[in-house]
Order: sequence, then structure tokens, then C-alpha cells
Amino acid sequence: MQPLLTLQKFKKEYNKKSISILKIWGCAMAKSEIKIHKERCKGCEICVVLCPAQVLDMQDFKVHIADIEKCTACMQCELRCPDFAIEVTRL
Repeated sequence: MQPLLTLQKFKKEYNKKSISILKIWGCAMAKSEIKIHKERCKGCEICVVLCPAQVLDMQDFKVHIADIEKCTACMQCELRCPDFAIEVTRL
């Protein structure tokens, strides 16, 4: 039986695979707008871990945008957020 992956190891493996997929599809950086509803965020970090471009980060136990220029508008943060605290709009 394999031991459970740590969150950091999972993030590393997920990001490797996601970036490879983005390269295969030939996705360029898409312009996007990210709106974060801080009052809904419970600080679970799911969005931070699953973001393949590492756009999001945690600050004061809430998610915040670290670098919007890296955003590929893949929508993973919005789709995976259990609290509906993130909205991504492609421009």
C-alpha cells in the first residue's frame, strides 16, 4: 500500500502535469480578471494548491492574487473552490 501524498508533493506533481498539458494545447497566457469574495473564503488553500500557474497565495488566512499576469484563465480555482469565493472572467 502506498503512503498518502503530502499536500506539497501533490501540488508539485499536479503543477508538472498541468503545465505539460498547457504546453501541449499551446495555450498562451489569457487575459483574465479574478474576483475574490473574502467574506466567503475559509482559507482551505484548495485554490492555491490546484492553480497550475501559481497565481494565488494565502495572506492572513485568506486567498489573494499574487500575480495576475501569470493567469491562464484555466478556471481551476473557481471550479474547485468549495465556498464559491472566486470568480474568474476571461477578458
